Amino acid sequence: MSSANVTKLIPLTLQKFDRKVHIVDIGQIITIEPGKRGGQPCIRGMRITVRDILEYLAGGMTVDEVLADFPELTIEDIRACLAFAASQMPRPAG
Repeated sequence: MSSANVTKLIPLTLQKFDRKVHIVDIGQIITIEPGKRGGQPCIRGMRITVRDILEYLAGGMTVDEVLADFPELTIEDIRACLAFAASQMPRPAG
């Protein structure tokens, strides 16, 4: 995969998990390539989209189940999907 074809979305965000603050570098994990999965945000250039992961989690799968079904993914990939989704929501005014 050529890095010229990949758009980095968000350089850095902080997320709180398990009472520890983890730095999730979304731009290194979530990528968009126009010819892959219709330009949807994907994980590390693979054909697994952020939407796929969110739908599995919303459908009741645990993080451990998702990781077992997709051994190429890491916990940081899952965190990046959640952080990306959160970043797309508007912040309340005020």
